[in-house]
Amino acid sequence: MLAFWQEMLHYVPKRPPKDGWVILRDPSGMNPNVSLNQIPKKVKGRIRLHLDLYTDDQEGEVKRLLKTGATLYPREYKPDEDFKILVDPEGNHFCVVQIPKGMSLEQSRQD
Repeated sequence: MLAFWQEMLHYVPKRPPKDGWVILRDPSGMNPNVSLNQIPKKVKGRIRLHLDLYTDDQEGEVKRLLKTGATLYPREYKPDEDFKILVDPEGNHFCVVQIPKGMSLEQSRQD
């Protein structure tokens, strides 16, 4: 799980993982930390946490994440939808959202 989220976010561990916990940080220091907790067994039912990751190149980012180990959630996507649902190697869902054309990632953070 750690390697997947590290690669996905381009983050690095703040300190070595301990007792199933790790804090990932943005090397630039501009974005928030993400804490991950390894759950020893599969959880049945709906996951209560869902991340939306914003990008200015959704197609490229989805391709990169699929190579990293994510899978595309099986559903019919409408042409005008700005998101794709992916599933990480442990079954957690997250979305990759295309920011509006002409808007920078920095502008989207302030919106």
